[in-house]
Amino acid sequence: MRANHLNEHTAIISARREALCDTLARIIGRSDRFVWEIGSGHGHFLTAYAAAHPDETCVGIDIASERVARADLKRRRSKLEHLHFVRADAEDFLASMPQNARFTSIFILFPDPWPKRRHHKNRIMKHQFLAGVAARSAKGAQLFFRTDHEPYLRDAASVLRENADWIQEETATLPFEEPTVFQKRAARYFTLVAIRR
Repeated sequence: MRANHLNEHTAIISARREALCDTLARIIGRSDRFVWEIGSGHGHFLTAYAAAHPDETCVGIDIASERVARADLKRRRSKLEHLHFVRADAEDFLASMPQNARFTSIFILFPDPWPKRRHHKNRIMKHQFLAGVAARSAKGAQLFFRTDHEPYLRDAASVLRENADWIQEETATLPFEEPTVFQKRAARYFTLVAIRR
């Protein structure tokens, strides 16, 4: 019974990634360099970024269908052909990218901090994730991380310091500012910037 369940689970992941491969080949295939936002929510930040950067292919991902649909509505209203929103988690996205595709910038803005210690394993800023992103990043690509949860900031900074693929920048500012919903609600927030070696 357990083997059958595992086989079903593996088949579901495989089918999901195959469909995602087709989608990404279509939207990224024309450009081998692109900007990636993880957890794009309703698309406020990336839509504004794409409008200000018409020469950059921009892809935002989120795991919630409703959020992706709302973000895509913003994209269509703004008539931004170089902007795309996709329902995916980061792990599936990395596994499904076209081989030639490389990140130029990665934005992780106000991810769930998973504050309880037993849930820290769910945090995105982990060694395995950073290694996977580095493997698919152009040299000099920048990773931008912002949170309103100071313990998560400290944890993320520690993970970055221990990772040989990334150099943490002293100047921690985003190259473009468009407040997200979470940023507007935050009394204060913190930013980390790292560059791909």
